[in-house]
Amino acid sequence: MEEKKQGAQGDDAAAGLPSRDTAIELMTASARDLMTVGAVTIPPATTVIEAARLMRRHDISCLPVVENEKIVGMFTDSDLRNRVVAEAVELSRPIADVMSTGIETLDCDALAFDALVIMMQHDISHLPITHDGKIAGILTRTNIVRAQSRSAVYMISEIHRHDNIDEMAKVVGQIPQLLVSLVESGASAHKTGRIITSIADALTHRLIGLAESRLGPAPVPYVWAACGSQGRQEQTGVSDQDNCLILADAYDESVHGAYFTEFAKFVSDGLDACGYFYCPGDMMATNPEWRQPISRWDRYFREWIDHPGPKAQMLASVMFDLRPIHGKFQLFDELQAPMLERARKNSIFIAHLLSNALTHRPPLGFLGTLSLEGGDHRGTIDLKKNGVVPIVDIARVYALEASITEVNTHRRLEEGRQASVMSEAGAADLLAAFEFIAITRLRHQAHQIRAGGKPDNFMSPNEISHLERDQLKKAFQVVKTIQSALSNAHQIGAR
Repeated sequence: MEEKKQGAQGDDAAAGLPSRDTAIELMTASARDLMTVGAVTIPPATTVIEAARLMRRHDISCLPVVENEKIVGMFTDSDLRNRVVAEAVELSRPIADVMSTGIETLDCDALAFDALVIMMQHDISHLPITHDGKIAGILTRTNIVRAQSRSAVYMISEIHRHDNIDEMAKVVGQIPQLLVSLVESGASAHKTGRIITSIADALTHRLIGLAESRLGPAPVPYVWAACGSQGRQEQTGVSDQDNCLILADAYDESVHGAYFTEFAKFVSDGLDACGYFYCPGDMMATNPEWRQPISRWDRYFREWIDHPGPKAQMLASVMFDLRPIHGKFQLFDELQAPMLERARKNSIFIAHLLSNALTHRPPLGFLGTLSLEGGDHRGTIDLKKNGVVPIVDIARVYALEASITEVNTHRRLEEGRQASVMSEAGAADLLAAFEFIAITRLRHQAHQIRAGGKPDNFMSPNEISHLERDQLKKAFQVVKTIQSALSNAHQIGAR
């Protein structure tokens, strides 16, 4: 096995597409398959400052403490923060005074799945792996996330290998288990969304290639763009399709219309057959309204921005999340840059868009209690509509105010902070709230998948602990506070 760097421990991905053998599944892989080899170790007498410098030199996040070839403790980044810095411990003290003891270990021939169970049960991020009682390597949550990422890459390579939609559907059908594995391995919601969306992107690429093989080369340049959760790279276990076609102005409906009608139908039908169901609002390239030359798209955006009625606000909210997937990206760039500048300069449009965004409110009732759904989903929280969507809406407004080209919510908030349209504290709080709400949603979906059900967005508060409920309330309160601040800043009343 190729040697990897320990610690943060190697976020470097292997180049190229892996074979089936290297797309390791946690259920069958051994700890040896995933661990980082060549662990840097220290004796108990090592001073704190020597250990910290060693971690910096090797860019690692943990040091096994070894005496007489036996592991007697671990010193991690967490120990450095909580047991040294927070307690103002002298840096000349021996590591034995501040290290974690009672260390769990696992034999290298045990299943990586067993390692994951131990790490979850004991809430640890680093697990020493042994051979004949001696340390052989370290297994971290990063190692496990990387393995699941490789599984996603394997799925992508399988999609590109097939030309039969039924076979591609079988590959995409593995997404629920991939989602479960990512959640259980501690991957962030941001990273999970990127990985899951990469499979939808790969399928779209492959279907477009098959469409061109079947129909011949496109008669005019085009770009296929995705919006919604695929556009933002935030897909979960529940996704329909939202897409459009931006065509070069050489497009002539009477000459080229039949080609692109069949082209869009082939791709959208293929996406639907693989589980990305038709958009209920018909926001797809199969709808002639969303299959237009760039000059018409330019008029669309001008009309939405200059005359921001309710429908225009709704359409703009969707279409400002566009991301090019395949084709001549220059067409998208030519549309996006002037559109963002026009939107940024139109304070009335921004105010209308914000007013529309404020219709989605976090589910907090009187005195900060959770406000639950009624009807078919009685007693639950809609973690999408009332949890994730309000933050997506806020990030979109900030992005338009700063002409930020990113459409991913996490990156919009990061760039919004850098562009000073958000305060450092506000951006940090909103990022933390977004991550917690989104990962709670993913954990809920993973729980449903493990139970043999279909994932949705409606979670009963009883699914989570009292502590997690309190954290969820605090996350919702962050959103509510920022919504109020935006409302006041733009003099918009609550809706």
